[in-house]
Parts: sequence; C-alpha cells; structure tokens
Amino acid sequence: MAQLQLQAPADLLQYQLRTAVTMENDSLAMLRELGKAARSPEVKKMFTHHAQETKEQIANLTKVFKLLELKQTTAASPTTKGLARQGEALIRRSDPKLRDTVVLSAALGTEHYEMAAYQALLVPVEAMGASDVAALLRTNLDQETHTSEELQKMLMKVAGMPA
Repeated sequence: MAQLQLQAPADLLQYQLRTAVTMENDSLAMLRELGKAARSPEVKKMFTHHAQETKEQIANLTKVFKLLELKQTTAASPTTKGLARQGEALIRRSDPKLRDTVVLSAALGTEHYEMAAYQALLVPVEAMGASDVAALLRTNLDQETHTSEELQKMLMKVAGMPA
C-alpha cells in the first residue's frame, strides 16, 4: 500500500530507496535506447559497459533492502522518466551526425541525477551507522561518478576537444 505522507526519516529513506530502484531500471532501459541511437562503436561500447554496471547497482540496492529488513518495492521516478523523454526527443530532432553528442549529453544528465540520489541516500544511512549499507550505496555512487567522468571525456572527444 502506498503511503500518502512521509512522517519519519525512516519513511523518507525507504521511499528514496524505492525510487532509486525505479531510477536504475529506467536508466537501464534508457541505456539500451541510447546505445541503439549511438553511431560510434566506442560510444555504443560505453553504454553496454554502463548497462552492466547498472545491473550491479540494482543488485546492490536489493542487498540494501535486505540489510535494512525492508520489503523491496518501487516508487515512481518522474525525473528519470522526464530525462528519458528529453533524450528521445533530442534523438528524434537531431541530425544523425549529432547522435553521439546527443546520446552522450543525455546520459550525462542522467548520471548527475543518479549521483545526487545516492548522495542523498548516504546521509541518513551514515547517520544510522549502517556501514554495510553505506558501502553498497557508496559503490553505486562511485560507479556513477566514474561513468560521469568517462561520458564527459567522450563528449569532449566527439566535440574535437582535448580530453
């Protein structure tokens, strides 16, 4: 049953974890679409690699629910849905020679949202002293941060800039 109002920090944490699961599942679907739209084999390979990492992140979230003894469910993530729609619209409107720039830009925006989500989750978990949970969330955050850096470098390369 959906809770209408969050009344305690634990309620907020559980809700944010539920949206994080949806966020990662949405991201996985988006990565498949961005990979199809990409032109460069190197960019396609990046998306394939990040899709594998995203599956690992989903597995880490499953472990978090178990460690916190929470039932794993999902909650809507309107932000990731919006980011996906924006990426789809840009792909449709762009000339094929811009596709790699478009898909890299779309992925970069998603990474920054995911980084913020994990940063927000880490605060209450660390305040609770749940170091095992924090380690899993930090692993996800570190992967998102690394992916963001790689996307930025590739975007610069595609734009003809030195990385």
